[in-house]
Amino acid sequence: MSNQHPEHTEGPVATAIENQTAKLPSDIFLWAALGSIGVSLILKVKGSRHNALFVGQWAAPFLLLGLYNKLVKVEGND
Repeated sequence: MSNQHPEHTEGPVATAIENQTAKLPSDIFLWAALGSIGVSLILKVKGSRHNALFVGQWAAPFLLLGLYNKLVKVEGND
């Protein structure tokens, strides 16, 4: 990727994180999201409503992390 805006570069911490997260398979995040939905369903059936809602809310962040992971793999870092 060409660096069109050199004043907008990533710092060393972001670059290190991107290099490490790019090593993870993207489907880990999908399975984590599906797992949190499944655990939430089980908790709901068992009557633990608040815990079910808490765990169920993890799906969206897992999917966002998966999207970030995919973008880093496709676009790379600065």
